[in-house]
Amino acid sequence: MAINKHQIIRYNRLDRCFKNLGKEYSIEHLLEAVNEAILEYDSASSGIEIRTLRKDISFMKTAYNAPIEAIRGSNGFYYRYDDIKFSINNSPLNDTEAEQLKNAVSILQRFEGSPEFEWANQLGPLINDKFGLKNQDKKVMSLESNIDYKGYNYITPLFNAIINKTVIKINYEPFGKESYNIIFHPYFLKQYNNRWFLFGYNEFNQNPHWNLALDRINGNIETTNEKYRNDDTDWQEFFDDIIGVSKDPNKQTEEVKLVFSEEQAPYIQTKPLHWSQKSKVLEDGTLEVRINVIINYELEMRILSFGEKVKVISPDSLIIQIKERIQKQLNNY
Repeated sequence: MAINKHQIIRYNRLDRCFKNLGKEYSIEHLLEAVNEAILEYDSASSGIEIRTLRKDISFMKTAYNAPIEAIRGSNGFYYRYDDIKFSINNSPLNDTEAEQLKNAVSILQRFEGSPEFEWANQLGPLINDKFGLKNQDKKVMSLESNIDYKGYNYITPLFNAIINKTVIKINYEPFGKESYNIIFHPYFLKQYNNRWFLFGYNEFNQNPHWNLALDRINGNIETTNEKYRNDDTDWQEFFDDIIGVSKDPNKQTEEVKLVFSEEQAPYIQTKPLHWSQKSKVLEDGTLEVRINVIINYELEMRILSFGEKVKVISPDSLIIQIKERIQKQLNNY
């Protein structure tokens, strides 16, 4: 029997019902209890019907050897374990669960090449040993990653600081500037172009969306006893109108119009620059692309990375900026 949506939730609620000596659970009562548990987890669910419930009971009997019995009561049949000490959570893994756990461990262990997944490499052997699963050493997946990136060792302590809502003290050294200490309320970690960035509240300038590059952090991250400033930013939405991580709060989104060469066109169509991208093929085979974004440094670098295969059509401010960068580049030769 394949695992489907809410199945484990249903089994655990049934397990509790079957152990409860204080109530006689008829099939209708069981259905009500199970659907209540599902709604607690997924408010949009319509629950299950009695047919599915009966299949669940049958599966528990077979897979877990659950001692479920139907007992005739004054108001019809009710269901209970004939051994009140039994629980599916005390049972060893059944074949279905073992196979699923083995596959999950195997998938985690295949994220080779990214140090932020080192915990998975440590967790896998422990789970395999605990449950007697056959280890799967063959790797079929590799993530692009800069394993020498200086900031990797800060990911775990920063992640913990976010989860535990801890204010931290960081010594930070921007490129070309002297280092300084900063009291920071961490909210969000983001990876872009193989670099990691921490977003949060900067106490010095009172900016709630300040970002720090992890590779510019010096020394250890210190925890403080300061009161944590909570954040209600929707971070997925925060990045919607930019490419990269730089966002100037004083700028508005603009329509950026680009034309890509016929050679470059298929790559841009299959891998859009931004979710807002709209494109059309022109008569000469080139591709016109329009995106609505806040213009920032990362966008400029992205455009320049295409070299002669792209031309900026608008806005004028971006045309001027790209021309200036190209001229400075030419001056290097």
